[in-house]
Amino acid sequence: MTTVRTERLILRRWRERDRGPFAALNADPQVMEHFPATLDRAGSDAAIDRYETGFEANGYGIWALEVAATGEFIGLAGLSPVTFTAPFTPAVEIAWRLVRTAWGHGYATEAGRACLAYGFEALGLPEIVAFTSTTNLRSQAVMRRLGMTHDPADDFDHPRLPPGHRLRRHVLYRAAPPA
Repeated sequence: MTTVRTERLILRRWRERDRGPFAALNADPQVMEHFPATLDRAGSDAAIDRYETGFEANGYGIWALEVAATGEFIGLAGLSPVTFTAPFTPAVEIAWRLVRTAWGHGYATEAGRACLAYGFEALGLPEIVAFTSTTNLRSQAVMRRLGMTHDPADDFDHPRLPPGHRLRRHVLYRAAPPA
């Protein structure tokens, strides 16, 4: 499967040695602030298994993310089909999640640009979406830096979160292939 390289990052398939650091990332309450809950080791391992299954099923997916110069695992970035029904589906989503020590270095934006380029150039996707809770201002800033556009009319209540949940309301950003 494809490995994607940027100036500072490697987006690659998951390895067994990623499981521990990924579980630590998913157990961090600050990293998971805009998710319904942290994940324990079993939940984190199941996520890696789903990501790997996605590569086999779709030919693309959510990559492990490492710093090229050091080999340090810093999180995930990639593309995934949206698995719930919403006004904008079917769609392919771009995603990222980084360890706190990797925040503020431009890694999410750099990985996001690589994912968008891969989705449009290698996969020929007509559109890529990103969404997050209205409270996740850091991810929304990355979406804007990636050149994604936001129309408030597209915002939605996430169907997997119950009414009244603090994270239910989501913003939707869209990206189209370069003209």
